[in-house]
Amino acid sequence: MMLDLRNLVSAYGNILALQSVSLHVKPSEIVTILGSNGAGKTTLLMAIAGLVPPRQGEILWEGRPIQQLTPDQIKALGIGLVPEGRRIFTEFNVLENLRMGAYLRRDREHIREDLERMMELFPILHQRQSQLGGTLSGGEQQMLAIARALMGRPQLLLLDEPSLGLAPMIVQQIFEILRQIHHQQQTTILLVEQNAYLALQLADRGYLLENGKIQLTDTAANLLDNEDVQRVYLGG
Repeated sequence: MMLDLRNLVSAYGNILALQSVSLHVKPSEIVTILGSNGAGKTTLLMAIAGLVPPRQGEILWEGRPIQQLTPDQIKALGIGLVPEGRRIFTEFNVLENLRMGAYLRRDREHIREDLERMMELFPILHQRQSQLGGTLSGGEQQMLAIARALMGRPQLLLLDEPSLGLAPMIVQQIFEILRQIHHQQQTTILLVEQNAYLALQLADRGYLLENGKIQLTDTAANLLDNEDVQRVYLGG
């Protein structure tokens, strides 16, 4: 197992955000977490990335507990986060943002190769490479956030609401790039996404998270056919 969460509990003060959450992700899988606003989806990704230490439970990476590690240590293991809201460096240009994604790496030659690969994968970033991050459109910033995370060469890519606030055409483009990343590099992806239809089309499996608890887990195909999922999340 690549990632294994066991009875994870996270809280903000007295408010429980995650209640005994258990889930797993296998190498090369795409797994999506569905749920309404406030379900605990972002907290889940932040806990994995070391930004919200859990109150109880274990986060195992390739069998090793990592819940006590710092975010830098977790990133160095091969876990990359694309946070909700992109969080790019607005005063840095595109190229500087991308280099920041590789700040833990020392293999300069390979960093140059990966910069070139990002420019091929995201042609608009090649055109905008000298432009400040804060002047990019929302879709361009999202592409930059994904590319910046990929510069760390993650084995597991955590994505928090990549479609949020973007035009449908841009969303389709981003999801096609994610499909391409997964196909070409076998990058494992854990995706939090409110567009349940797109997420389940991309994913192998899914979990339904409500009120901090896992309510349902199944293959993506079965979740697409599930009447309750259709009614609540797919507008069926």
